[in-house]
Amino acid sequence: MLITNLNLANYRSYTTLDLQLEGGVSIFVGKNGEGKTNIAESILYLTFLNSHRASGNTPLIKLGNQSAYVRAKVKYPEREILVELEINGEKANRAKVNQNPVRSQKEIFGIVQTIYFSPEDLDIVRGDPSERRRFIDQLLTLRSPRIAGVITDYERAVKQRNSLLKTRASNDALAPWDKQMADFGGQLIALRMAALVELKPLFNQIYKEISDTKPSEIIYKSSIENPSTDDKDNTAKIIEKLINNRGAEIDRGLTLCGPHRDDLTLMLGDHLVKGYASHGESWSIALSLKLATYNLLKSDGLSPILILDDVFSELDEDRREKLAQIAQSAEQTLITVAVESDLPKSLTGAKFLVKNGSVSKI
Repeated sequence: MLITNLNLANYRSYTTLDLQLEGGVSIFVGKNGEGKTNIAESILYLTFLNSHRASGNTPLIKLGNQSAYVRAKVKYPEREILVELEINGEKANRAKVNQNPVRSQKEIFGIVQTIYFSPEDLDIVRGDPSERRRFIDQLLTLRSPRIAGVITDYERAVKQRNSLLKTRASNDALAPWDKQMADFGGQLIALRMAALVELKPLFNQIYKEISDTKPSEIIYKSSIENPSTDDKDNTAKIIEKLINNRGAEIDRGLTLCGPHRDDLTLMLGDHLVKGYASHGESWSIALSLKLATYNLLKSDGLSPILILDDVFSELDEDRREKLAQIAQSAEQTLITVAVESDLPKSLTGAKFLVKNGSVSKI
């Protein structure tokens, strides 16, 4: 798949933008603050229905307007789809597919699939567990958009359960939410574990190619004992833990068990990556995770758009070349760069200048 046209209206720095794109590599050159990342962000919004840079929609809407619009023509081997999204600050977003309104924006999940790599991805390695949970859950939704519903249902159940815990609700009041949270949580843990089984060998191989000094590993760290790909077994263990934790949970007003408390432990040799790995090693781990995700989606028969947002300046020459090889193998790659000389000489493609909220082909 690839995007042949991207149209923005009142989105961030763009009053209007109509961008024609082709397959292969497209490079967006411009100083920081000129709007390069806004282009990448708009495509990511179509992928995940949220921004990686803002917690709400209001910052995405150009000052003085009520809504922003993102439209993309997406070309597949057999068909073309026009997806349109109206992003609102005060009310629900609205979406269209081939000019036909859909009931919910969630119905556009899966139309645009992207793998995004940016300097912020170092947070997957060095940041809070929430960053690693987001990484694995985004992988799940890219592979199967329906899983977004499981994640949403789980988060809703936890939120409702926490509200009841804060009121020191009775066991009878908590029971239905215990069941919902455990059912969806058991599924989510099983899905994460199954995805990791497939991701690990790809990750290990890529890391070995990039940096062969120490072996790397990913371990799922769960709030239940011996999590597995058996969702019913996971659910039973969550229920048992909820019962055992009841007093502590009521005291704290929080659900202390479930996938929202889990983590991915990243290892380098015998040491934890977080707190031990050098800056270069941390970059290698982050890069390997993203490239492994890309390769896993490719093995599923998918062809996600690869977006590399201002990352080449952060990498040494060997890592730049490795990333350039992947970039040129993708059906469509969008690259942003502040200084063109940061790009590997082997990397070629269409070039655009981004300046003062406008984009022109070089």
